[in-house]
Amino acid sequence: MRNSLNTRSMIFTLYGDYIRHYDSEIWIGSLIRLLEPFGHNEQSVRAAISRMNKQGWITNRREKNKSFYSLTERGIKRMDEAANRIFKLTPSSWDGRWRMFMYTIPEEKRNIRDELRRELVWSGFGMLSNSCWITPNDLEKQVDEIVQKYDISPYVNLFLAENKGPQSNHKLVYDSWDIDDINKRYDQFIKYYSEKYVVDKSKIEKGVMSDKECFVERTKLVHEYRKFLFVDPGLPQELLPEKWLGEYAASLFGDYYRALAKPANQFFEQVFFDDNDNAQKSEAYNVLDHPLIID
Repeated sequence: MRNSLNTRSMIFTLYGDYIRHYDSEIWIGSLIRLLEPFGHNEQSVRAAISRMNKQGWITNRREKNKSFYSLTERGIKRMDEAANRIFKLTPSSWDGRWRMFMYTIPEEKRNIRDELRRELVWSGFGMLSNSCWITPNDLEKQVDEIVQKYDISPYVNLFLAENKGPQSNHKLVYDSWDIDDINKRYDQFIKYYSEKYVVDKSKIEKGVMSDKECFVERTKLVHEYRKFLFVDPGLPQELLPEKWLGEYAASLFGDYYRALAKPANQFFEQVFFDDNDNAQKSEAYNVLDHPLIID
């Protein structure tokens, strides 16, 4: 399995897994140092940061001759939402109802259609038919935020409904998501990371794997697992197929993450605090308090 280490995407991973726990702010120099092991140079990091700034994910401030970048309110919300989904290791239960989101976007707003579809996919909606999206999950809040963001309230409708047939609920799932493809991706993830987990856990226990190496592997692990947010809608247990690999993949991710977590965090803090002489450690976060690290 190959990691697609796009610079902007990697920065999102670092903010989500590390920086957001330290007041969501980092000096650009620290960010450049942290991304260097992944092959990203200063120019690519600055270009990606600039793009993220223009898109409203981060904001910047200057202190003497240093530039610091922090998550905006929008960025914090997205990071929190992603973390809640990434570290959710078991499927939720279902209330038996479907949320149906339907829209008719006028021509003068056609430029937002693709972006709207991406937002719906990210949130966990599946397209049942043109302009009709469904989800079994309680996403009313996310829908409201999307509607407000794009100012499309006159053109959308949200329904809470029960399926009265003739198609089964499982048929609706297969019509709206490519479940077999998602399962295939989980299978690839499991095959690749099962062996790496055993090897790296042994290295850590023997003390032959450095903090920096653990940081690189943990970041790659989260970066790879984060991709499932864009394909897996997080269906409740009642709607999952019998041979669903998502739970196994989540368990493997949790075990591997736990093994790498503490040394990886030590390397991050070494870079983060060495580059910020006046920074105070955040009292709100301790690596040992992470839900995946507590045994």
